[in-house]
Amino acid sequence: MGLLDFLGGGEPGVKVGDRAPEFSLSDASGHSFRLADLRGKKPVVLYFYPKDDTPGCTKEACGFRDQYEEFQKLGAEVVGISSDSSASHQRFAAKHQLPFTLLADEGGAVRRLYGVPATLGLLPGRVTFVIDREGVVRHVLNSQLAAKRHVAEALATLDAQAASEARSEPKASGDNQPGH
Repeated sequence: MGLLDFLGGGEPGVKVGDRAPEFSLSDASGHSFRLADLRGKKPVVLYFYPKDDTPGCTKEACGFRDQYEEFQKLGAEVVGISSDSSASHQRFAAKHQLPFTLLADEGGAVRRLYGVPATLGLLPGRVTFVIDREGVVRHVLNSQLAAKRHVAEALATLDAQAASEARSEPKASGDNQPGH
């Protein structure tokens, strides 16, 4: 844990096991994105980051970009949120070829809704929530400095969730019987 992580604003308000709060924000193209539209369909990796095109945020976004195919294989959608404008997100996504949704939380309402703490009371926090397809938070990582760790932990959580679901699915009748 880095010094900035230690001096952060505490734990996020939304915790593992909580239902992810619903929201609607504009994406980089100005279209409305609603979290509720994904409920029942796919897991969501919702990551809050401080600012477009800064070194740590670029590293984190490019990490999600580089592993995006793995997230897609696991059926998950990646969604980034910062207080930057839709126009800023559009430039950031184009510059770094980001294939996932970036949302503009210009007033910080969704950041507050999720209880994302500020580091030193000033710098918007870097928090990732892994939300299952039913809308329940399964993992939370709050770390300002470990940008790449957000990607690795989100993938590991989704992998574990997929493995757990595979183990709990009933076998088709006759699958394990001789002669079938």
